[in-house]
Amino acid sequence: MTKQTQQSIDDLERKVEELLALTRTLSTENRQLKNQLQNLKSERSGLVEQKEQVRTQVEGMIARLKSMETA
Repeated sequence: MTKQTQQSIDDLERKVEELLALTRTLSTENRQLKNQLQNLKSERSGLVEQKEQVRTQVEGMIARLKSMETA
């Protein structure tokens, strides 16, 4: 095997190792982002539910105030 061929093989091995490391990094980042997205979806769901409860309470207060005005 010539020195140039060996150098080409070494370069190729280095690039493959870099790609594998990048793949692992991206996979980890992707998993973290998916977890973060799930947490944000759960948080949003809770906030939407909380908003609905507050809206119902405010509507109830408005109805009571209107009934007090007419009484």
